[in-house]
Amino acid sequence: MSLAPRITIGGIGAVSAAGWGVPPLLGALDQGAPLPLDYIARPGPDTIRTLPVRRVPKPVNPPAFLAHARLRRSSPISKFAAAAALEALGNNPAKAHRTGVIFTLLNGCVNYSGRFFGEVLREPATASPILFPETVFNAPASHLATMLGFSAPAFTLIGDSAQFITGIELAVQWLLDDVVDACLVVGAEEVDALTAEALHLLAPGAILTEGAAALYLERNGPGPVIEEIAGPIPIQGAPGRAARAAAAHRLRQSLAPTLPGTLLIDDASGCSRSDAPGQAAWHDWTGPRLSPHRLLGEAPGASTAVRCVLAAESIQSGRAARTLVPAIGADQQASALVLGRG
Repeated sequence: MSLAPRITIGGIGAVSAAGWGVPPLLGALDQGAPLPLDYIARPGPDTIRTLPVRRVPKPVNPPAFLAHARLRRSSPISKFAAAAALEALGNNPAKAHRTGVIFTLLNGCVNYSGRFFGEVLREPATASPILFPETVFNAPASHLATMLGFSAPAFTLIGDSAQFITGIELAVQWLLDDVVDACLVVGAEEVDALTAEALHLLAPGAILTEGAAALYLERNGPGPVIEEIAGPIPIQGAPGRAARAAAAHRLRQSLAPTLPGTLLIDDASGCSRSDAPGQAAWHDWTGPRLSPHRLLGEAPGASTAVRCVLAAESIQSGRAARTLVPAIGADQQASALVLGRG
């Protein structure tokens, strides 16, 4: 898509298994060691299965915003999103004037669902009714927009792991059409037992994690420039390795020739089955490469967002002059984001 005026990244924020904020995330990647594992129980018909996950650690000094009325009883995904968004805003909510929000996720607020149905099985009469406001897909975006006083549109997009780049594309269009003065694009996910088991079955070897990441987009700012958004390329036919490989190949072919020194931040998570399409598409890549999911884990709704934050930070810090973030979704689409210094 044509990008004029320039659309730039004015702020970044992240919450991950490394901790609350972008600095802990960078520190974990610099150390290069996989983060510690936690375990979650998945009740079955006969036994209880225990599956490895990586959780966001509790903050040592809980930030004041967690006491906001909207967040006191919210699902973890909303807390993660609020922290990432505030960091991207520079902890200055005043920047939220005419700022839109685009929230992307896969599973949404799942913790209260598990809690509610567990309570139903134990004692239906006392099952908490908080299930209903906290499990709609747009609950996190609603909490965030209300907490910061947004007056611009707030949308929630549901899709696979490539959906975050679609969210960036929509934010760019809003900015070009003057729908908003700026836009926060947020991707988030929270851990639960059912998702952990699904990932274990579909991508054995990958570790489920949780968290959120946010980009603050503006016009003609001093930050990294969005140079190219490739896709979305649909994953056609029955979802599987062949369909995903074809979409990944078409994505690679659709990208403008990359310049020497471009940093590729790929979506490899450590599962050969799910990693194969992306690895095949970029098998001949000779430039620098980063695979953060191998250390952090896989958060279906947040992992691409985290990689986009790392792409912007790599340019801001001078680690790279240009970054490429491809996202090969599980069953819907393949997209890519290219950032540069401008």
